[in-house]
Amino acid sequence: MFSNPTNSIRPVSRWWGTLAFRLAAGYTLAGLFLVFLATASLYFVLVGELQKSTDLFLADKVNVLRTMLRERSNDWDALREEVELESAARQYEHFYIRLLDERNQPLLMTPGMAEQLDLLQFAGRTQGHPGRAIGMMGRRGQPFRAISTSVPVGSEAARTYAIQVAVDVSQKAALLARYRFSFWVILLATFAILPLFGYRIARHGIRPVEEMATTACHISSTNLRERILPEGYPFELASLASTFNQMLDRLEESFERISRFSADIAHELRTPVNNIRGEAEVALARTRSAGEYRGVIESSLEEAVRLSDLIDDLLFLARAESPLANLRRERIDVGELLGGVREYYEASAADGGVSLTTSIADEPVIAELDRTLVQRAVGNLVSNALAHTPPGGVVLLGMGVDSAGVDYSDGDLSNPDFFTVRIEVSDTGVGIPAEALPKVFDRFFRVDSSRAHASGGTGLGLAIVQSIMLLHGGRVEISSQPGQGTRVTLRMPAFSTPSCSN
Repeated sequence: MFSNPTNSIRPVSRWWGTLAFRLAAGYTLAGLFLVFLATASLYFVLVGELQKSTDLFLADKVNVLRTMLRERSNDWDALREEVELESAARQYEHFYIRLLDERNQPLLMTPGMAEQLDLLQFAGRTQGHPGRAIGMMGRRGQPFRAISTSVPVGSEAARTYAIQVAVDVSQKAALLARYRFSFWVILLATFAILPLFGYRIARHGIRPVEEMATTACHISSTNLRERILPEGYPFELASLASTFNQMLDRLEESFERISRFSADIAHELRTPVNNIRGEAEVALARTRSAGEYRGVIESSLEEAVRLSDLIDDLLFLARAESPLANLRRERIDVGELLGGVREYYEASAADGGVSLTTSIADEPVIAELDRTLVQRAVGNLVSNALAHTPPGGVVLLGMGVDSAGVDYSDGDLSNPDFFTVRIEVSDTGVGIPAEALPKVFDRFFRVDSSRAHASGGTGLGLAIVQSIMLLHGGRVEISSQPGQGTRVTLRMPAFSTPSCSN
């Protein structure tokens, strides 16, 4: 998969470059959309506010004239000042007023109104919208807001006059035009600048991921020392980089373990095969007697049995470490199981002059365990203890339960309290040096290689014990004092825990 990391870096780099451009394009479009949305919203708000202020101005003028005609209908001087003189005093926002009688004859009109507005068009446009402001164009093309309404004259409202008011909004139109120009300038500037910033942000954001990908491309079965330096990364990516490095540490450790295991297998298999081959070659070198041939065959058989045991142990370890490995749990009496193991090894213990005893609780301890596997684990421990205990020594099998206040004697599996079964195998043998204790569960590890070969051991016994405990969800503990003996403790849950995956 990673056999040619150098050639795979270039496609990865091109892919990250393409991703950076895509991200930059996404940032640019998103930025343009947001800027467009913000400026367009502000523009329409401004248009609405300006129109609203103009319409309020027109409504205010109409209201002033309505009040004057109702309360001071004969005060023509005040009306003339309001209609003809006030607009002339304004410099920027000019407005025009025309007052019509009941026969639509002009009574008062702001000077210059006829030159600025088409009065017929004014009347026609406002006739269908009485009392409402509308937009219209003047004679010179300037924009106006206009309103026309009828008002009663005098306190008795005996007559009705028409008021026409128009205000020049050219200044406001010019303001909106400048705003639109600025709007397009901002959009163009945003379109020119955002891609640059977007690309820089994208490159900066994907740099850690790109470095992770590059590191992954360098990794192969012969190169597992590459690591990612998470300094300067964001917290999320720094956590990802640390997790990636931990994964690489585990992979490197696994590959090293496999390499050592392969070398150990080759060594362990080569020894009995070479012995069988050597004995056969010596036997065939010259004619020998039947007794000599028988001795060669017996020796070869011993080596073949040792080789078969080694292969069986390796196959068992491979099956135990498989994710598909299943336990055949059954309710068993742990004390009865230990008694059976003691009976099986009692003859071997007697031959070696070792006392093999058990310490079993008075009340039965019922647990859900795989009988065959637990027997094998305890048997391996007893076999090791007998092999390393001198004549006159003692090997003791003990058991117990690690949980206070639990009534387990009735074998009630519905008891919700969690407790573990404890099985101990202790001896008064030669013991294990302190520096060797962390390694005793490694495959093919032997504290004394010559003694182990003499006893026919494969160096896999404790590794098998540990695998069996892991299958049961338990663990193995070992303590030892050189010259005083060794104690191995097995701890495992008494009952299986329901699996969530099912």
